[in-house]
Amino acid sequence: MSEYLLELKGVSKSFPGVKALDNVQLALRPGTVHALMGENGAGKSTLMKCLFGIYKMDAGEIYMNGQKIQVDNPDEAMKLGIAMVHQELQPVPARSVAENLYLGRFPVKKIGPIQMIDHKKMYEDTAYWLHEVKMDFDPKAMLGDLSIGQMQSVEIAKAVSHQAKVVIFDEPTSSLSDNEVEALFRIMNDLRDKGVAMVYISHKMDEIKRIADDITIMRDGTYVGTWPAAELTTDQIIAKMVGRELTNVYPERKNEPGEVILEVNDLCSIHENSFQHVSFNLRKGEILGFGGLVGAQRTELLEGVFGIRGIASGEIKINGKPVKIKKPSDAMKAGIGLITEDRRGNGIFGCLSIKDNVGVSVYNKYLKAGFVLDHKRINGVVDDSIKKLRIKTPSMKEHIANLSGGNQQKVIVARWLANDPDILIMDEPTRGIDVGAKHEIYEIMNDLAAQGKAIIMISSEMAELLGMSDRVYVMCDGKLRGEITEKEEMTQAKVMSYATQF
Repeated sequence: MSEYLLELKGVSKSFPGVKALDNVQLALRPGTVHALMGENGAGKSTLMKCLFGIYKMDAGEIYMNGQKIQVDNPDEAMKLGIAMVHQELQPVPARSVAENLYLGRFPVKKIGPIQMIDHKKMYEDTAYWLHEVKMDFDPKAMLGDLSIGQMQSVEIAKAVSHQAKVVIFDEPTSSLSDNEVEALFRIMNDLRDKGVAMVYISHKMDEIKRIADDITIMRDGTYVGTWPAAELTTDQIIAKMVGRELTNVYPERKNEPGEVILEVNDLCSIHENSFQHVSFNLRKGEILGFGGLVGAQRTELLEGVFGIRGIASGEIKINGKPVKIKKPSDAMKAGIGLITEDRRGNGIFGCLSIKDNVGVSVYNKYLKAGFVLDHKRINGVVDDSIKKLRIKTPSMKEHIANLSGGNQQKVIVARWLANDPDILIMDEPTRGIDVGAKHEIYEIMNDLAAQGKAIIMISSEMAELLGMSDRVYVMCDGKLRGEITEKEEMTQAKVMSYATQF
């Protein structure tokens, strides 16, 4: 009898122009949390999609309890006792929590010869599984009314409801608050006690050191090795992931903030429970951080500045002149760009190529005869972006959906840089990105600031907020609670003191 609950041996997978996995292995012990780590593009999610039946392996074998199994699709995976919480959410927002939880496997009842969905049982069972994961959502609530973090919690409850022997968590905490992370870890500890084997993909080192029993590291689609988590330091993990020492996560600053470029005065949302009476300013060549807990209304505020959310009152000035921003196109004309928090939901065009995802921002600039796209010039812009941002792709024609999360994020950055904004709002710019790719994003931000561009960064990662910002504003409950201007005062304690001033 094998000591491993599940084993993957010699797994290989190629996409057009890219070998995503090359002879990779993974072995999971029952009742353990196995961290799977590597840079974006290392092949972690691809390996798990092969295990879950989303992708068909080109080569390799899967064993469960020493017996060879074949996983042809996700439905087969779930029947075999394998469940997966995906990195990128795929909710059905117009349906209830219960309907999302039981999508594709609704309980049914017979009324004479007719089979119908048993809504009563579905709601009761959903309430039970939500209680199991200590979530108190109403099973009948529309999923679209929940936050991204709450939607992630529903996905976790869905995985647990399958009573699986193996559960894959792909970046499960990327959208969760601290309290929701604690709830997730309680669930994982309960599953561990029941003998469930878990794969945990995350770039958050503190989480890995806290929850993992074993660590497997991948690099460029290959297997580097597996170690007991207690035997590796954070620096050793990073070095094995990137293949080199990464001594300075936050690059040396090159910027010197100048005169004020953006002024926001007494801005109020049309919704009473959103941001109210917020005033702040932004300088050229500055990286301005916005901190706060989940629900502080940071995203809502900056989306209001960008014209996505309705403004009841207040004033916005750029270079000292009032501007009217009622829709995103107004903001773009004023020289403002926005990189959104939800990369998959409203960042990328998943069915289009890299060229289209970057080029869409300059199509109106590069026209021949006023109405025909100048593809030669557009190709030049896209090719230059791929080289400058080191986007890993076989060509600009590759569908963006085939890229890793980190490379997708670089494409979004490239789109806005091609539009050459003076002010760039970056909402959680490194969410779900590994330390190597984070460093590259930080270098891009520093270079932009050195060129005199003004950057607003919303970040829930305390180290990032403090390490990258020239100044920090902290929000709580829709209000601006404090401003930290001196580096020596930028501490976690200071930020949290403002963030909890209800």
